[in-house]
Amino acid sequence: MTDHADNTPLTAETLQKEILGFLTERIKTEVQPDQDLFASGVVSSMFAMQLVVHLEDAYDIAIVGGDLKLDNFRTVVSMADLVLRLKGDTEAAGNA
Repeated sequence: MTDHADNTPLTAETLQKEILGFLTERIKTEVQPDQDLFASGVVSSMFAMQLVVHLEDAYDIAIVGGDLKLDNFRTVVSMADLVLRLKGDTEAAGNA
């Protein structure tokens, strides 16, 4: 299942809205884009793995190595930044 429609540009704002939608559906709680999801107790570190899988599947990226740190999943903003960075790396690698 892909959340992002391929014909719309992938922007930080679009990503944040899509990730917020996923979180709201899964945890039944509305969160703010800059809210620390772990410190606020809204999600657990176990849920972080679900976030990894969701982002990989929804945006066709691989989150490995140093990118698997909790800080990349702490806020919706940081997740959107991670996806944009990895999508940029993927596109750059594909054009090499």
